[in-house]
Amino acid sequence: MKWMQEQKKHENLTYLALWGMLFAVPVLSLYVRSINDTSFSFQWNEVLMIWRRFAIYLAIFLLHNFLLAPLLVYKQRRALYFSIIAVILGAFIAYQCSNRPPERRAFHHDPPPFEQMDQSHRQRPPMPQEFKNHRPHRPPVMVGQHDVVALIILILMLGMNIGIKLYFKSRHDAKQLMALEKENLEQQLEYLRYQINPHFFMNTLNNIHALVDIDPEKAKETILELSKMMRFVLYEGDKKGVTLSREFDFIRHYVTLMQLRYTEKVDVKVDLPTEVPDYELPPLMLITFIENAFKHGISYEQDSFIHIKASINNACLHFECSNSKAQKSNQEKGGVGLANVKQRLNLLYGENYTLNIQDEPDSYNVKLEIPLT
Repeated sequence: MKWMQEQKKHENLTYLALWGMLFAVPVLSLYVRSINDTSFSFQWNEVLMIWRRFAIYLAIFLLHNFLLAPLLVYKQRRALYFSIIAVILGAFIAYQCSNRPPERRAFHHDPPPFEQMDQSHRQRPPMPQEFKNHRPHRPPVMVGQHDVVALIILILMLGMNIGIKLYFKSRHDAKQLMALEKENLEQQLEYLRYQINPHFFMNTLNNIHALVDIDPEKAKETILELSKMMRFVLYEGDKKGVTLSREFDFIRHYVTLMQLRYTEKVDVKVDLPTEVPDYELPPLMLITFIENAFKHGISYEQDSFIHIKASINNACLHFECSNSKAQKSNQEKGGVGLANVKQRLNLLYGENYTLNIQDEPDSYNVKLEIPLT
């Protein structure tokens, strides 16, 4: 993927910047020293000598970065990785010991060669016995302080390489996880949309079927209202967001269609703002509550009511839907209902919404608050 290549590019640029600064340090150091001290002259030989030592670390770094570190970071082959690292560290110590810089002598001034001594020096009195026996005694050193420091630097360099690779790997894993979660979220939302539309039209067609024999003229009006709603569902239902005005128009068409089926005993009140800001919300989000109210709140034997209200305050939609509860609700089997809309709200808003449902013995009240974009 493109972002994976970009991440690899950023990792390599990080290494290039670090090594570039490291190789620039001796040049800048000698240059500053030559400016501050007029008796000192800039010598490229000293820079090249330091660079030769850096080159050893660079060669080990390249071997570790491209061949060894992936064994540990990506392939989790720890035994093979640490075995090879142990061999490399041993070889590095051996190289350091064989190329150790010469140690300083015990005395600040070496005595002149015997051939260059004058006669007086050759015939000077012998040294006392205690001074002859007083010689600096140093045990043979296999690994000196210089070698230990070089080894520590090498280990820190390899650890830094592992740390940087783990950092970029964690970023890669996080982005990949986000991509998978986003893809899963879109698939779930798409699945829920496909559930809503057939469920909604199934109920609406049932209403039209009931009106055909009772009142053909009302059935024709219902078909016209249904065509307007189908246009909305076909062209707006698959979008991530629709304007509030179009969503409210859809609700009005739906309520008008449902009122054609019921008598005046049903008190239906719709209070939706006619002029709304240019905000958007997910399509077909509110209709589920209204559809649920008509399914469970309408009774042919007693007075019923459905009250729908919406308002916008501080970029937040406040929606209320209240309905009476019928003794025998006309609920059809197979409806997706509130479980569907709750799942959509959780997927879209997480914890940034409020849904309060009060299920009373004689009424059902829904209050929803969601942020608008």
